[in-house]
Amino acid sequence: VLALGTGARRLHVSSAFSAKVAMSRFEPGSSVNYEKMRENIKIVRKRLNRPLTLSEKIVYGHLDDPVGQEIDRGRTYLRLRPDRVAMQDATAQMAMLQFISSGLPKVAVPSTIHCDHLIEAQIGGAQDLQRAKEVNQEVYNFLATAGAKYGVGFWKPGSGIIHQIILENYAYPGVMLIGTDSHTPNGGGLGAICIGVGGADAVDVMAGIPWELKCPKVIGVRLTGTLSGWTSPKDVILKVAGILTVKGGTGAIVEYHGPGVDSISCTGMATICNMGAEIGATTSVFPYNHRMRTYMHATGRGDIASLSDEFKDDLVPDKGCEYDQVIEINLSELKPHINGPFTPDLAHPVSEIGAIAKKNGWPLEVKVGLIGSCTNSSYEDMGRAASLAKQALDKGLKCKAQFTVTPGSEQIRATIERDGYAKILSDVGGVVLANACGPCIGQWDRKDVKKGEKNTIVTSFNRNFTARNDANPATHAFVTSPEIVTALAIAGTLNFNPETDYLTTPNGEKFKLEPPTGDELPSRDFDPGQDTYQHPPKESSSVKVDVNPASNRLQLLEPFDKWHGKDLEDMRVLIKVKGKCTTDHISAAGPWLKFRGHLDNISNNLLIGAVNIENDAVNKIKNQLTGEYGGVPDVARHYKVTKYKLLNGSENGRVSTLALHSALQPFPCMFDLRLMLSSPQANGVNWVVIGDENYGEGSSREHAALEPRHLGGRAIIVKSFARIHGKCQGSEMKNNFGPGKPVTAVIKHSDGSKDSISLNHTFNETQIEWFQAGSALNRMKELQ
Repeated sequence: VLALGTGARRLHVSSAFSAKVAMSRFEPGSSVNYEKMRENIKIVRKRLNRPLTLSEKIVYGHLDDPVGQEIDRGRTYLRLRPDRVAMQDATAQMAMLQFISSGLPKVAVPSTIHCDHLIEAQIGGAQDLQRAKEVNQEVYNFLATAGAKYGVGFWKPGSGIIHQIILENYAYPGVMLIGTDSHTPNGGGLGAICIGVGGADAVDVMAGIPWELKCPKVIGVRLTGTLSGWTSPKDVILKVAGILTVKGGTGAIVEYHGPGVDSISCTGMATICNMGAEIGATTSVFPYNHRMRTYMHATGRGDIASLSDEFKDDLVPDKGCEYDQVIEINLSELKPHINGPFTPDLAHPVSEIGAIAKKNGWPLEVKVGLIGSCTNSSYEDMGRAASLAKQALDKGLKCKAQFTVTPGSEQIRATIERDGYAKILSDVGGVVLANACGPCIGQWDRKDVKKGEKNTIVTSFNRNFTARNDANPATHAFVTSPEIVTALAIAGTLNFNPETDYLTTPNGEKFKLEPPTGDELPSRDFDPGQDTYQHPPKESSSVKVDVNPASNRLQLLEPFDKWHGKDLEDMRVLIKVKGKCTTDHISAAGPWLKFRGHLDNISNNLLIGAVNIENDAVNKIKNQLTGEYGGVPDVARHYKVTKYKLLNGSENGRVSTLALHSALQPFPCMFDLRLMLSSPQANGVNWVVIGDENYGEGSSREHAALEPRHLGGRAIIVKSFARIHGKCQGSEMKNNFGPGKPVTAVIKHSDGSKDSISLNHTFNETQIEWFQAGSALNRMKELQ
């Protein structure tokens, strides 16, 4: 049933496939509540007395209190009511452990778990999936039983990547969805506001608590012209990333608009929104149009498409709305791009990358080309790649580079297999991997190069930080479109421009690849493939959550201590991090994914990828107590040891000073402050981390916030934080316990001298309560 205010309309389905998808999609309580959103929009528009952007309509349309909420873009915090929650299996472990700790019996909004992160690419799809089921059995059992117990839908391993599943089943124009993965904005391709968050944020929403988000600014990207030839939707975001850089979208929603939008497919729009995470944007979104309507009909959601038509005025920006910044891109003039290496905002036209690589000493030989992932694994993507592979095969050529294909979902896998794309891609030299994240997140058992060996790979993924894909810091990874990846894999070199350069056949014939072609959607409808969805039972009182107390992968959470009510004093600097410090540096993925449900074990990867400014070394810092050098987590554990009891037992007082015991040279600027919510630890040593700009860029990995807390950290002091790291868990906060009041840091140098600096923060009253309670979860329990 689609609930519309006080009325209701029954969802009708016309095929077995549509019925199956619809049943899996609409859990009890799910709603497409356009009337409520329209009512909120009218209230806010009248209050603000101005036209609204699409982003504002959807966000403000989900306000908990549209009448009383203070609204100021870039300044105030909004209290919102998202429609649903989605969690991938790596982050879902901690999120569900936190929800269990809350003591609540059921989730308050429709929620799902998606098993996509724990499947390592090694041999091929079927074998890798089977191995993952065996290796991760206890984690999958925990997630399945926890989902059944608390009313959460469970997509089994092999279902596909969370973002593709959401696009096929759960996203629709105007919905607000939060997901525990940084690329949740993928759903913006269907006109949805989908935001990547940490697990604690998901727990807030699942618990029925209004969710807080700093009122986003809105960056407008006006598209004109038409995509054609070798230029693809991926090139739009590659170009935008080059303009805005990895932090240019922080605190803002990127809203695409203009006449060029209609030349982009729905899944192409999703690609653009997906990679908006690489510019730090809160999310990205496109206005509702006929491409979205067509996609919803193709995926069994014709009734929602009809409703979207009915409420279309609320699903597009108001005429005359104003953006905080506007970027203009003419799609007719846009050329194919390739970004990298080592950062997704280093943009180059494909026509120039060969010369640029030669100049910089980057390896020209392409060792591996990888297509697919949550960013580019649509039917259209696979079709365009296959059209190029077919041309090569017809001329007797195969890929010179290794070539892998990652379908985004079981539905995509089954459909490209039925329609022959999978065979073409295999015949040209490709290996079809499991329907999972795989190499995109470092789940790749790569054998063709040794660690430290300099080499080049090209991918259609979204992220290419150092060692991201294969744990090799010498791998030069470039991101581009699936069609450019395929062309470069066939040519075997970066020094190849498919628009102008020729390939040589085995008999010496020269030929040029024709521009790629591919159907937006399958002419014979999608093949749903295997049924991989577990719906939660209506009655779950007898369901037991499966957690073995002796497990080294799962660990029930213990509540964090309340704030002790005193100043934070005599803290050491654990590490001063040099340069870029992403969530991959703070809490590495890859083989560490297996410990995502065990806070103590995964804390052994704390900051092991960060560079120590003292010696330019990785995972080598000085223990201030012993004078010896050791790994970051080892030194942190030595500082922590055991908890101690306060002599006076005081829980009152007000934090006014941070004392940092170290010869710390302050950065020449104002800092943001984020305080850990733990009480002091014994050995008399608490600690802080000093960082640079955009600290915590990357994945929605709350372990990067939980681990410092768990090992005795009290503060992270940096020039600026990435948005998603700031919203990871109520364990990493930003406050001197008065909104807007800076905190003073007293720096004690080794020679006995002192300096004081002022640190900014963004704590509000609610977050202050979290701090005082010890965590958001503790506060949640207090209010029950």
